Amino acid sequence: MSPRWRPDFWSGVLVVALAVVAVLMVWPLYNIFSASVIDNRSGALTVANFAQILGRPAYQGALINSLIVGVGGMLGATLLGVPLAMLTTRFVIKGRDLLATLAVLALVSPPFIGAYAWIMMLGSNGWMRALLADIGIELPPIYGMFGILLVFSLKFYPFVFLLTASGLGAISPSVEEAAESLGAGPWRRFFKVTLPLVFPAVSSGALLAFVLSIADFGTPSIVGGKVRLLATTAFDLFTAEMGGNPGLASATSVVLIAVSMAVVVLQRWAVRRRDIAGSLIRRPSPQRLGPIISAAAHFVCYAIVVAGSLPSLVVIYTSFRKTSGPVFHPGFSLDSYARILGEVPHVIVNSFAFSTGAVLLIVILGTLIGYILARRETLAAGALDSVLLVPYIVPGVVMGLAFVVTFNVPPLQITGTAAIIILMLFIRRLPYAVRSSAAILKQIKGSIEEAAISLGARPGRAFLKVTLPLMLPGVIAGALMGFITAINELSSSLILYVGRTMTMPVRIYLSVLDGQFGTASALATILLAATGLAVFVVFRISDRKESVFV
Repeated sequence: MSPRWRPDFWSGVLVVALAVVAVLMVWPLYNIFSASVIDNRSGALTVANFAQILGRPAYQGALINSLIVGVGGMLGATLLGVPLAMLTTRFVIKGRDLLATLAVLALVSPPFIGAYAWIMMLGSNGWMRALLADIGIELPPIYGMFGILLVFSLKFYPFVFLLTASGLGAISPSVEEAAESLGAGPWRRFFKVTLPLVFPAVSSGALLAFVLSIADFGTPSIVGGKVRLLATTAFDLFTAEMGGNPGLASATSVVLIAVSMAVVVLQRWAVRRRDIAGSLIRRPSPQRLGPIISAAAHFVCYAIVVAGSLPSLVVIYTSFRKTSGPVFHPGFSLDSYARILGEVPHVIVNSFAFSTGAVLLIVILGTLIGYILARRETLAAGALDSVLLVPYIVPGVVMGLAFVVTFNVPPLQITGTAAIIILMLFIRRLPYAVRSSAAILKQIKGSIEEAAISLGARPGRAFLKVTLPLMLPGVIAGALMGFITAINELSSSLILYVGRTMTMPVRIYLSVLDGQFGTASALATILLAATGLAVFVVFRISDRKESVFV
């Protein structure tokens, strides 16, 4: 037996972790794939479901639209995020920390809330559209592909911004100075020197924007109009075939996963081809701009960030307006809050209870797995690390469908219970705690724990008494990130909920579709407040601040 693999405490933890991941991730996804290629009646292998998706115009259109949304959202986020990162890292921009904070707040708020806010501004009866019409500027309603791309560009640009800013901060100024001394102008330096060095960071942010754009369900449902995507098609097929053959919905889900995986592979291939190493001799210092250029740079930076933050501000404002269904009346009141506390208080309780339950599981297992990945170099640990990339790739709609297919029959028949939602939130957000714990462990010398073991402490006790207290900032940051994303989860919750397990995101989504804008705004404001408080705590305890979120 290899000396690295001893049947000790951590071997047991690794076995438990692999079992949990196998049951809650590998098994459900296997069932989705099986349902897509096995005929529900005969039990024979078939490709008929994929033939329909690739052969019928309706499904072809959904696939093409998904690719357009993914590429469009990625390009929009990149065109906003890269200039913002360049300006705030290379030049003196007042309020840089404020810009980063607002970008993070825009990032962690649910996309469907942004979609709902833009409807209130630029929808058929939107107030911003009406104001522009009064001065002779006629805009078409936001519904359709334009609306989807607008929401995704403003929602996901912070990924590109934060990752690119981090990458730019790691480039030594001496590299760009050498190019300048050789006669390269600003634009040539950027495209020939700076951009290749920061390409891995830019492409990582762009990849996140693409994957999240094609995976999002709420935004296309709210502002998409007649535009059909793979995510919405999979949901519609599943709900239409409840109790029947879910093969077509499963096949659509498999295609969605395949598209995401193909883009991930392409991004990694491109990074390997253009991987240029450098050494950071000294940190870059921001340069001062002339008055006119500085004013223009400040305008661009604040325009991007304010546009991304505007939906949240609109939602908070409208939550205090007097409303009657989709109609806003003059004056302010707390009627919307009174209404939700009187009619649907359980959705607020459910959201906090389910998210807290998931976070407890995330903290316990995520911290232990983070330790294994940072300290144990075994094949099993490497396999676990690779599998934990799956939640980043698989859309929530797909995982929701996989959970229903898997846990709607014995031996684990938990569909319709709170347990299935908690387990879904747990497995989808587990990587946050794992990555955060592993990252901070790499900064802690293993000799500290080894000293405790050499004095007679068992491995488990040495971890609890010595290592865990040192890991605490990373553990808390990972837990809060898990909480933020769990409490905002819509796609999978919309498939798994029943009346008594409804959460705030689900109720907000349904209220928007029903035209109950006051109820939606009040619940969304509570959700934003919970998210903002968690972000504040992360900023207080983390040395990496906004970099924690990417």
